[in-house]
Amino acid sequence: MNEELTRCNWCGDDPLYRAYHDFEWGVPRHDDRILFEMLVLEGAQAGLNWLTILKKRDHYRRAFHGFAIEAVSRFGQVEIEALLRDEGIVRNRRKIESAVKNGRAVLAIQEEFGSLDSFLWQFVDYRPQQNRYHTIDEIPNQTETSRKLSLALQKRGCSFVGPTICYAFMQAVGMVNDHTLNCFRYEQVRQLAD
Repeated sequence: MNEELTRCNWCGDDPLYRAYHDFEWGVPRHDDRILFEMLVLEGAQAGLNWLTILKKRDHYRRAFHGFAIEAVSRFGQVEIEALLRDEGIVRNRRKIESAVKNGRAVLAIQEEFGSLDSFLWQFVDYRPQQNRYHTIDEIPNQTETSRKLSLALQKRGCSFVGPTICYAFMQAVGMVNDHTLNCFRYEQVRQLAD
């Protein structure tokens, strides 16, 4: 990675954070497993910083069976109790139970819409929204679209999907391009929508 590049200033100097920013954040995702993973991880991040979750992500992937939706949806009390003892993840009962509950809700969404991808991307008319922010301070922490997505997910039984979490999710999976205009990734990510 070229250290001379101008990046969104939220990623700071941490190499893991920079790699996430440079190669993942804002890239449009359409794989249901990846979308489910990001939904779970964004919920786990509530009240914490994203770098904490990034450092635990590989362990989350092992603990949650690669975020296989069906496998997570079948977790019962035995698996939940084991996860509560797992130091490699955020050991919060509500967040762990939410991941299981959300897995079950996503299975129902897939049944209704054909895929989680189809359900989610309808909120942005199936094309990434290209925002034009100069600084991180201009970027909202929620939008009308994230509020609608939040309500729709909650209506279908999901939790830890408030409007702020939903907007962070939308940014992460490329439903919106919130790289700042001076960031070297802004134009690269914008071109992915063409």
